[in-house]
Amino acid sequence: MSEQIYNDQNPAFVLISSELLKKTEEMAAKAVELQDRLLRMSADWDNSRKRMQKEKEEALKYAAEGVLEELLPVIDNFELGLQSAQNAQDAKSVAYGFQMVQMQLNQFLKDNGLESIDAVGQLFDPHLHDALGHHETTDHPEGTIMSQTRKGYKIKDRLMRPAAVFVAKAPESNTE
Repeated sequence: MSEQIYNDQNPAFVLISSELLKKTEEMAAKAVELQDRLLRMSADWDNSRKRMQKEKEEALKYAAEGVLEELLPVIDNFELGLQSAQNAQDAKSVAYGFQMVQMQLNQFLKDNGLESIDAVGQLFDPHLHDALGHHETTDHPEGTIMSQTRKGYKIKDRLMRPAAVFVAKAPESNTE
C-alpha cells in the first residue's frame, strides 16, 4: 500500500497511512521538545551573561579595596605623626617620624608594583623623562639629567608618570 495518496478531486486533502501519521506526530513532539530546550538554554545563557556582567561591575567597583586596606596603617601613622608634631619640642623627632611614615609608604608602593624613576645623573630618555628645560654646563655631558623637579613612576613595566627633569646642554659659543 502507498504511503500517501493524492486526491485529484479535492487537493486540500491528502491521505496518509497511520504509520506515517505516527512518525509525523513523533517528529512534531520532538520539535516541540527541542524548541523548549533551546528556549531554556537561551534563557540560561542570558542569565549567565547578566550575572557575569554584574560580577564584573562589582569587581571593578571594589577593585581598589584590598590595596586601600593595606594603606590604612600608613594613614594611621601619618595622623599620629601630625598629632605628635603639635606637641613636639624638637624638629628632629618630627622629621624622624615623617621619615618612618615615608619609608612605610614607599614599601607599600613597592609591594604593589610601583617603582620610582630617579633620573638625576642618567641620560635623558623621552620614554621615561619629561624635559622641562636645559641648563648650559661643562660639568656634565650633554643629555645628562642635572636635576629632577618631580619623580616619575612606573607600575611594573608601564610608565605611569614621567619624571620632570632639566637636562645638561653644552654652552653655546659666543663667536661674533
